[in-house]
Amino acid sequence: QVQLVQSGGGPVQAGGSLRLSCAASGDPASSYCMGWFRQPPGKEREGVARIIGVGMPLYADSVKGRFTISRAKAGNTLYLQMNSLKHEDRGMYYCAAYRRRTSYCSGGLLSPTVYSYWGQGTQVDVSS
Repeated sequence: QVQLVQSGGGPVQAGGSLRLSCAASGDPASSYCMGWFRQPPGKEREGVARIIGVGMPLYADSVKGRFTISRAKAGNTLYLQMNSLKHEDRGMYYCAAYRRRTSYCSGGLLSPTVYSYWGQGTQVDVSS
């Protein structure tokens, strides 16, 4: 079992920046694959970014070049740096995790259904 507690988020103007954090506790966080999702108003939850392999970041096309995912060396904290925010970036952001079954996390962004553990979510409101 792993617990995910998020922090950060809030209101920001278009073009601004926010940094989200996700602290993991419980089972060793290094044994979990972790990523970020978001759910815009009235839309389905979608993958934003994740880390695979040996620290290789993957991003949704919509955020590529603007967002940066990173993970503390110990693996207990996941970050999402969001720059040049757009109105369409608004929504509820979640960090999520699933237990790694292979040597390295792999695949694409993957469906939310793959993830077993979720943070409580944090609202990101980008004014236009």
